[in-house]
Amino acid sequence: MNPLPGEPDRPLSPPSAEELAATAHTLRSRSAAWRAADRGRALTAFGAAVARDEDLLEALVADTGRRAESELERRAVAATVDRWVRQAPALLADRPDEPSALPGIVVGGEAVPYELVGVISPWNFPLLLGLIDAVPALAAGCTVLVKPSELTPRFVEPLMRLVPAELPLRVVEGDAETGRSLVGLVDAVVFTGSVATGRQVAEAAARAFIPAFLELGGKDPAIVLAGADLDRASSAILRGGTANAGQACQSIERVYVAREVFDDFLRLLVAKAAKAPAGPLVTTGVIPEHLADAVARGAVVRTGGEIERREGWHWLRPTVLTGVDHTMRVMTEETFGPILPVMPFDGVDEAVELANDSDYGLSAAVFAATEQEARAVASRLRAGAVSVNDAALTAFVHEGEKDSFNLSGLGGSRMGPASISRFVRRRAHLVNRSPRSVWSV
Repeated sequence: MNPLPGEPDRPLSPPSAEELAATAHTLRSRSAAWRAADRGRALTAFGAAVARDEDLLEALVADTGRRAESELERRAVAATVDRWVRQAPALLADRPDEPSALPGIVVGGEAVPYELVGVISPWNFPLLLGLIDAVPALAAGCTVLVKPSELTPRFVEPLMRLVPAELPLRVVEGDAETGRSLVGLVDAVVFTGSVATGRQVAEAAARAFIPAFLELGGKDPAIVLAGADLDRASSAILRGGTANAGQACQSIERVYVAREVFDDFLRLLVAKAAKAPAGPLVTTGVIPEHLADAVARGAVVRTGGEIERREGWHWLRPTVLTGVDHTMRVMTEETFGPILPVMPFDGVDEAVELANDSDYGLSAAVFAATEQEARAVASRLRAGAVSVNDAALTAFVHEGEKDSFNLSGLGGSRMGPASISRFVRRRAHLVNRSPRSVWSV
């Protein structure tokens, strides 16, 4: 679908099952050579090409309707490549021999990469989320096969033109059927997307007896305590909830404000949201249903609230809702849009209870008068990462190791130095340096 005229303009070209299997076989056959190659050099060349290629940028803009965010994606991929090229050698180095509990026995070890890693990525950040796991997997010595979303496929062709010949990375078009076929061909799979599809990926991976690393939905809460800087909090929450039209896993999707400052915070948030521009929606998803359900149950629309159709795209202005509670879908289900439902609370215990009343646990935010006060609340939240006196920091800070809570994911951390360990198995070397076997009688 070309969003500008709103009409189909090209067919997808997914590989057949046989072609996909052949691609997987070819990648797997290159595993040993890639492990021995100068991986840093090949990855660096690739990252530099991504950062400057205009055809790739235009393909992203055509599929998503946003230029600034697409440019950020290119720069983020280049930064990801640079980080892993620098960090991977030390993180993957052989472990030095150390004495064991038995006299004369030392223990060493090495990292053994999976031969072929599969990545199934979503449409909201097609380039970044297509490569955020592929790059560390390649740095670890794996070959990688990526199947991005069928909603945003235009970047595949220009991206593949940038892949150096020695880099064992293939990105293929396709829909759910291609994704299902991919799981049975790889040694480990990474999936980013909905809980429903994540369950299917996990079940398929279990049948194939391979590890699955899943980053799924989020319903991120923001808590604003009475002593917080309300101007700072309202600006951060607005941007953290509506950037990229709210179509990001780490978006703020519900806001809890201390009752004594609720009116002041709301006034600031509404004034800022009313001036903020509408964002293009790649897909409207469940946004209309969530808005209709909330209004039917008594929610009040303070800004936005109407999906517009112009220039072939759907647009929605930042939408602030009040009069909300947890009977409404907009407070309990992932909306994936620029909607900020705001609800008062009485006391910290209630704020924590409301924030934790969710099937999700990806990330959260806390605003308070002091860092100490905010971190005390953060430590009580069932979320993998908590931004303190800011919002949605995981969009910018990739160094913090975190795990998802509840239904927001499964498997090792995508962030932090430890994330590369998802793509290797550790082999221990147990060496007896004594003159006798431990089994000698």
